[in-house]
Amino acid sequence: MELKITSNKIFAPLKNKELVLTPEERVRQEYICRLVNHYGYDLSQMEQELQVNNSHRGQGKARADIVVWKSASAKSNEDAATIIVECKAEHITIREEDYFQGYNYAAWAGADFFVTTNLKETRVFKVNKGKLPKRLEEIVDIPKADELTNAKKLKELLSQTKAFTREEFSKLLFKCHNIIRNNDKLSPEAAFDEISKVLFIKIRYERDNTGTQIFSEEEFKKLREAYDKTKSKQSLPFYQQLFERTKEDYVKDDLFEPNDTIKIKEASFEAIVKELEVYNLSRTADDVKGIAFEKFLGKTFRGELGQFFTPRTIVDFMVALLDPEEGEIICDPCCGSGGFLIKAFEYVREKIENDIQKAKEQIKAQLFDEKYDSLSDKKKTEIDERVDEYFTILNKELDTIHTDSRLQHLSSDCIFGTDANPRMARTAKMNMIMHGDGHGGVHHRDGLLNVNGIFENRFDVILTNPPFGSRVEKTLKITEADMETNSQKIAAYEKKYGEETYHKAMSQVNDHIGEPILNLYDSGKLSGLTEVLFIERCLRLLKPGGRLGIVLPEGVLNNTQLQSVRELFEGMAKIILITSIPQDVFMASGATVKPSLMFFKKFTMEEVVQYEQAKTTAYEQVTAKYTEQLAELKAFIEDKKNLRSEVKVKKAELKALEAQIAEEVKPIIKQLFDYQIPIAQVQKAGITTTGAECENELEELLKEYTPYRKENKLWEATAKRYEYKVENDHLYKKLNDSEWEEIC
Repeated sequence: MELKITSNKIFAPLKNKELVLTPEERVRQEYICRLVNHYGYDLSQMEQELQVNNSHRGQGKARADIVVWKSASAKSNEDAATIIVECKAEHITIREEDYFQGYNYAAWAGADFFVTTNLKETRVFKVNKGKLPKRLEEIVDIPKADELTNAKKLKELLSQTKAFTREEFSKLLFKCHNIIRNNDKLSPEAAFDEISKVLFIKIRYERDNTGTQIFSEEEFKKLREAYDKTKSKQSLPFYQQLFERTKEDYVKDDLFEPNDTIKIKEASFEAIVKELEVYNLSRTADDVKGIAFEKFLGKTFRGELGQFFTPRTIVDFMVALLDPEEGEIICDPCCGSGGFLIKAFEYVREKIENDIQKAKEQIKAQLFDEKYDSLSDKKKTEIDERVDEYFTILNKELDTIHTDSRLQHLSSDCIFGTDANPRMARTAKMNMIMHGDGHGGVHHRDGLLNVNGIFENRFDVILTNPPFGSRVEKTLKITEADMETNSQKIAAYEKKYGEETYHKAMSQVNDHIGEPILNLYDSGKLSGLTEVLFIERCLRLLKPGGRLGIVLPEGVLNNTQLQSVRELFEGMAKIILITSIPQDVFMASGATVKPSLMFFKKFTMEEVVQYEQAKTTAYEQVTAKYTEQLAELKAFIEDKKNLRSEVKVKKAELKALEAQIAEEVKPIIKQLFDYQIPIAQVQKAGITTTGAECENELEELLKEYTPYRKENKLWEATAKRYEYKVENDHLYKKLNDSEWEEIC
């Protein structure tokens, strides 16, 4: 059985008619084909979009995407169904509430199995009848048609719980890494680079084939044989040719050097392809391959390459606390493997998905109302098709392929990062691609220097874990290598940001060639510590009112030697929270310094005025006490009759008095510009020294802090609010200010 698609229609054999070709409908028909071709079911024992009555108050009637009975006669007798299938469009993330909702449909229908699929990810659950689940039990697979009457086989299937796929994928990545190290005798970091190349060849090939073919050992051999028949003696080996095509596809992303090649033997390449053939990476859920890749990264880099990463519990807490909104621009100038950027991307993506889901529920509530059941089949079909059209438009918002979509805007315009290590910058890009994208704004660049879009006063949210304890020396200078010389990129950046804005931002680099990087920063005159410079860098990158979450060594701003640094930052931003966390958390990641999590909010324009007024008032109050003394000293110094030695003494007295005045001014400024600084001490943060899970007090702290910051209006939400509704049989997308145009 094959899909039948003509123009914008797809044939639905269970309805015996063509339907509008929507992403959900395609998934539904593809899974019906799989039920027939792979599992051996007959169309006569299936139904599409069956209403499932729900006795639970307030839930109305649910529509199950696909229902399967034990036999055609069981269906005609209206016996309990065996399998309920819930389908989502391919680019829709399936969330936990979707599992529970669909599971409840299955329970109400009396089914034994519940399946949820978006084709990238298919999960099967057994249905515990008679009560709603508190925890879903995932199993290996549904039965094939000829197994439905085999009670023993059914019992066996229902007892086979499923380990999450990402664990299997993660183990496979380690196995492939070992193949390279054993066969090709490469260093850990070189082996990592090679497995990354193979992964991207696989992704590229599968995307070229629209995800319908897995890049398998058999497929590789067929392609190689076809290639060998046409190649000349000068041609590259086939697997090198595959890599050349992959480099071309990712040339704009700077993933690979132009002259880079695959540095493993063809036998190693083929062995890895064979190991990975069970996975279609273009069809594997971002959560599965992303977290598996992240786990592979963590163990490989921490254990063998001397790198460490910010633990997930810390990343989750910091992102949730700063609560980035859709439309806000986010940056990490020391992004490492991209952990903060990935979490921020996923956090905002979930908000967009929730918004779209809410819009779908509103549309269904309006069109599948009480009158729907009494309508003719023709009218029901019209409404069904209209709902499908609306959903197709909404789904485009969640597809990064569509240039005007909300998710594409998030991915390409709102996520930025840099890392000074070329391997880490490349790894961050790969990691983000595995997690669903957002990689385009990541660059190999010293985080203290400007690059594409990473300019001062541009970001709403910055999350970062800068390097600790090292120093930026005067000998580290800006060089011509730090300049952007690619004319195509410069033209693209000028178009995106405006010529004047782009060139003004890049003057930070272009106008200071040969000068020390330290000279770019006020704190550089006071300290060369990397963490100090990055605090100033981040505050400069933020818009007025923007917020920063940064991991710092414990007490870095309480150090008496850094008092002048602290005063500099107090004149730029408010501290909105300090969280002390146990050293255990970072020991598991390879770090030894006890850290704190510090959160700042850069002054708004109003707060800048208030702070300057406080400084002026405080200075006037203090200098009033010393007016005569200051006047006498200045008069003596300016009098040409006085001896040079005496003038020198008076200058020293004046300098000492001015220092005394400055010290007396400080507490008055703090009194006039006073605000609360919450400080929290966390004993357990979700991870032990060995990396094992433990209690996470950060979750409770977040529950306390969120209402506190909203009540005190520490920052105002800047995101645009979307509202979707059906109006005169059309779908509109509107903002609160009613500026959105009609899109359907």
